[in-house]
Amino acid sequence: MDCWSSSLAVDEEFEKLVIRMNPPRVTVDNTSSRTTTLIKVDSANKRGSLLEVVQVLTDMNLIIRRAYISSDGEWFMDVFHVTDQNGDKLLEADVADRIQQSLGSRGRSFRSLRRSVGVQAAAEHTTIELTGRDRPGLLSEVFAVLADLKCNVVAAEVWTHNSRMASVVYITDEETGLSIDNADRLAKIRQLLQYVLKGDRDKRSANTAVSLGSTHKERRLHQMMYADRDYDINDGDCGSTSNRSKLLVTMDDCSEKKYTVVSLRCPDRPKLLFDTVCTLTDMQYVVYHGTVIAEGPEAYQEYYIRHTDGYPINCETERQRVIHCLEAAIRRRTSEGMQLELCSEDRVGLLSDVTRIFRENGLLVSRAEVTTRGSQAMNIFYVTDASGNSVKRETIEAVRKEIGQTILRVKDDMYSKSPSQESGRFSLGSLFRSSSEKFLYNLGLIKSCS
Repeated sequence: MDCWSSSLAVDEEFEKLVIRMNPPRVTVDNTSSRTTTLIKVDSANKRGSLLEVVQVLTDMNLIIRRAYISSDGEWFMDVFHVTDQNGDKLLEADVADRIQQSLGSRGRSFRSLRRSVGVQAAAEHTTIELTGRDRPGLLSEVFAVLADLKCNVVAAEVWTHNSRMASVVYITDEETGLSIDNADRLAKIRQLLQYVLKGDRDKRSANTAVSLGSTHKERRLHQMMYADRDYDINDGDCGSTSNRSKLLVTMDDCSEKKYTVVSLRCPDRPKLLFDTVCTLTDMQYVVYHGTVIAEGPEAYQEYYIRHTDGYPINCETERQRVIHCLEAAIRRRTSEGMQLELCSEDRVGLLSDVTRIFRENGLLVSRAEVTTRGSQAMNIFYVTDASGNSVKRETIEAVRKEIGQTILRVKDDMYSKSPSQESGRFSLGSLFRSSSEKFLYNLGLIKSCS
């Protein structure tokens, strides 16, 4: 009988007992390889073990060059060849302890996917989850609503794929700097943001919901987009033909051992392993064996999997679904467009102002990472024109001039020889009456837009 086939309640109690008796053990080897550090993790096996380890290594900003996975039976053992962000071996003496402590403190979190707008209050901030149809100006409208409702955005991550958008936004109250827990205020935030997401065309608009517990931000984004079926093949954008040809996912049978073999080959990038393992785990598949090689511009991954019921995939429809979901997981994080880096003193309404200027200059945000370090906002935006094409240089320069050339920088070689940068501040006075205000007027958030 497969170890995943028993009742869930009995399995969970048994797993807790076994893990208490056999906590994860981590060893670090800096001598076996000339170019990488070997990290070996072994422990009692449980559902999601591989994802937990990969998630820890990814959160430590380690680059996984090779990996060998084995978790058949009741024991889990992985070997990872890793480097730091600069491609160097790890020299810190406490790496093993940090990994082991992170694995020991992680609890399981299975959360409902049936939401498109969720609000969760935590000690320091309130978490808002958004999914909907992507369109030009959507992010500008979301941040404008939050700013008008006296919400300060302290962090956020936004993904778009196949005409869908998912975002996790962390907010605090403008006055107190704390999380928002007033039920009436949260209800108003949900209502207005859902109105924004639905727009005029979203046929898959979803209900508002309150999140119950916390989870890993990037894993949650994968879950949200998967629940929103962004993997469906339709007339949405899935990248250029050349990009599609570089990604290959295939599936075969290993009838002797009753596995389904998943192989994928694509251009390598950071967090690729996390994205694929996360997707297989959330689709209720268990990786029993695997090999990962990512030592050049291309990455190769091979997994021997079964469904959590212990059976391999024996339906062509399900095979195609897994292929499409893995392709979507890889493309969601693929950065399309010009990378803009915003460094500025943080303030309420900063993101509303910046994204409005993007919108008024015809820029579409394809991905965004928003962080706050102390009093400084450190934000990255990937932008295209409204058709998804490259942005003209003169448009970028106009936006930089309006925001401030030392505040907004372009991370691109073609701009390395740009004219001397002049200091600048936001020139928002002349733009105060804008299309965003008309939008807020329609929502009833301001009394006049004339």
